[in-house]
Parts: sequence; structure tokens; C-alpha cells
Amino acid sequence: MTELQAPRDNSLIVRENIASYETSLKSFLEFNGLPTENVLTVVQQRIVVFSNVDNALMNLPPDLKSTSNYISKFIAASSAGLFDAALNYLWNETIQELRRRVAHYDLGYFYDTAVASPEKRKSLVDEEDLEKLSDAELIYGAKEIGLISDVGFQHLDYIKYMRNWASAAHPNQVEITGLQLISWLETCINEVISLPLSSVTLEIRKLLANVKTNTLTPEIAKVIGNFFDTLTNDQINNLLSGFFGIYTRKTTTEQVKDNIKLIIPYLWGFTNEEQRHNIGLKYGKYSVNNFVEEEKLAREFLEIVEGQSYIPEKIRATEIDTALDELLIAHRGTNNFYSEPAFAREVKRLIGEGEIPDTIKNKYIESIVEVFLSNGSGIAWNAEPVYQELFVKFNSDMALKAILTIFDKRIKGLLSNSKLRRDQYLKMVHLLKPKVTSRSAQELIDLILEFPGPIDKIEMDAKFTKLSEPLLKLL
Repeated sequence: MTELQAPRDNSLIVRENIASYETSLKSFLEFNGLPTENVLTVVQQRIVVFSNVDNALMNLPPDLKSTSNYISKFIAASSAGLFDAALNYLWNETIQELRRRVAHYDLGYFYDTAVASPEKRKSLVDEEDLEKLSDAELIYGAKEIGLISDVGFQHLDYIKYMRNWASAAHPNQVEITGLQLISWLETCINEVISLPLSSVTLEIRKLLANVKTNTLTPEIAKVIGNFFDTLTNDQINNLLSGFFGIYTRKTTTEQVKDNIKLIIPYLWGFTNEEQRHNIGLKYGKYSVNNFVEEEKLAREFLEIVEGQSYIPEKIRATEIDTALDELLIAHRGTNNFYSEPAFAREVKRLIGEGEIPDTIKNKYIESIVEVFLSNGSGIAWNAEPVYQELFVKFNSDMALKAILTIFDKRIKGLLSNSKLRRDQYLKMVHLLKPKVTSRSAQELIDLILEFPGPIDKIEMDAKFTKLSEPLLKLL
């Protein structure tokens, strides 16, 4: 090379060698009598990846680049035309980084937020235990404590779905394009790997550390109470759940408990009714599982905030809540077609012919809607008849609430990710329509069933908004 020649772009060199690599590899496969068709992604799609990968990597800081082994494997697999393997490597890098971030934030707070089952929570102690969580639990918990955004969560939930059903993790015939692969790389880098923590998330981490290491005074607690006024409802609810988890842990020192006693009356004042009932249900779960020490501490916690009225009068509400948690864990797992029906039948058994306790009604409706919508890939055939039987037991208000879950952030995200889920939602609306008695609600349902576009976009329809607003207020 002369001094007048510019150095060649590395990505250009790779692109030029993809075709010759393809020829050599196919010759090797043929020589050994192995198939060559439908094995590698076409060269043009690989070139699409390498034409855009530099831009995608621009937001990856140098210190993270040097340790991103799975990103290197992602690029190597992309160059070889193994896009399904590349997606798997990208997901591995993302999960590895999420675990690292959780471990450096506050493990106890994360576990208290991400894990609903008290029995499972007791088995989670240190960083190594993060591997006991499913990917769904990990990204949900990360969203709840502010390590990823709501939008980032929706993107990751979709990439997780594609990783489960289109990557090398499982046999499949799904074709991935170069633009899809680059888009997922950008999302994982921008929404997880290189995403800076927000100022509020950092303040919450500082608060948790302060509570665990220093002795607070009533004056300091009052200042902290003013900070609570700047938080969102979700942040308030998650923080209350976190402090509840710390207070009811048998290993928590008396100094830390004294600090929490000063803080939680302020926090409780900002907490909504649903979360207060959730704390009462957690007390009930300790009672059901015979966790004697935790039950005693949970009672103390509720007495500090004068929240004894939120202790469930009937243990049945707690049993249903536990069964719903187990059903959702099974549904969101990778083997839900086999494990989900048993949990669905358990929920049906607990519901029986009785009324749904008010404390659990909203969660019950949202949970049955989510599982009925399917996992986006296929229907759990042995579970769906159970869900239809449960829908039959819905009264008019419950049926309307189920239909209006289309406004729920999580349900809307699920609908946007899958045509099957959109079809299931419309099937549910057909099933529940006869139960709804109000004329305005019937008009809204007819609009939903006749809507010509993707159902998750119906909120953009002016008539739908006009009809739904008064109904949402009534609920």
C-alpha cells in the first residue's frame, strides 16, 4: 500500500470474503455428504448485517466491547450465515449483562421485586442464584427496579420470544433477515448493554444502601419522605415491596428494621390501594406456607403503617393469588404447552362456584386474559377449555374489564407482538360479549369486532376513545 492509499474498511474486507467462504464451506459439506440447502442464510442477507454492524456497535463503550465475547460470536455466526445461532449469542450477551447489572444494583431488592413466590424467594440469596430465574423473570424484575425502561422491556420481550422460537435454541423453520438481526443488536445494546441508569434509579440504589448501612433519624426520614413525592406509582409500589422484603427477612438486623420503621409510614401514604392489598396478600402467603417468623415480621410491618385492614379475611384469596403466580410462571416458560394445563385446573378448582375476592379480582381477570391469549407461538390446547370455563363464570363487570385489558400496558405489548394473540383476543371478546349488558359497552364491543386494522392499534380510533373513556371511569 502506498502513502496515497486509504486503509481498507474492515467490514468491507469481511463482506468481500463472505462469498468465497460460502463456496468453500459448501464444498466441504458436500464432500462429507452433508446437506447444504436451508443451512446457511443467503449471502446478500449477511452483507446487510455487515453493512450496518459498525453503526450498531457505535453505542457500545470500549470497555464493554473488550469483554463482549458473545457479540463477537454473534458477528462470527452472522458471517457464516447462521443467523439462528447469532440470535442465540446476542440473547446470551444481553442476559449476561442484565445479571451483572442486577448484581451491582441491589440483589435483595431485585429478588423481592421480581419473585412473587415466598417459597422461591427464600432460596434466592446471592449472585449465583440469578441463574435460577427464568429470562422472563429477569427482564421483568429489571424493568420493575428501573434497570431497563418500559419500552425497552417490550422490545426485549419480543426478542426473547424470537429467541425461543426462531433461534438455534430450539428446532424451527423460521427465517431471520439481516435487518431484523441488526435491529435486535441495536435494541440490546441501546436498551440494556450500554444504557445508563436514570438519576431516580441511582437515587433509589443510594437510599437502599443508606438504609442498610447507616442509622437514620426522624429528621432524615422526613427528608426521604419528600423524595418519595418525586417517584412514579410503579416506583413507589416497588420500593414498598422491597422494604417489606427486607423487613420480613430473618437475617435483617435490628438497626435496618428501625430505619425502615421510620421510612415506611411516609412511603405508605403514597402507595395505591392495589399495592396495599398486595402487601396484605404477602402476609397471607406467609401464613399459608407456615413461615412463622416471616408472618410475625409481616404483621409488624402492617401494624407500623396501620394497615391491618389489608390482611385478607379469607385465606382463599391468598391461595388463588399463589395459584395465579404459578400459572403465569408456567405460561411464560418455554415448556408451557405441557406444564400450563395442570396449573390452569388448579386455579379452576380454587375458584369453584364462589365469588372472586375483591382483593384479587383485577389480578385474576388480567391473568386469565394473558394466558388465554397464548404465548404467541401456539395454543395450550389442554388449558384453553379451562380458561373458557372460567370466562363463563365472569359477571358483566368482569367481562367488560377483561375486554378493556386492551388498555393494559402488558396486554397491549403482547398483542403487538403476535397475530395469534390478536386473534385470541377477538375470540375472547366474542365469548364475553353476551355477558355485557350495558348498551354503550355493547356498542364498544361491536366496534372492536368490526375494527379493520390490527386490534392493538384501536386506541388510535377516535370513536373507540370516545366510547371507552366513560366505561373506564365506571370500572
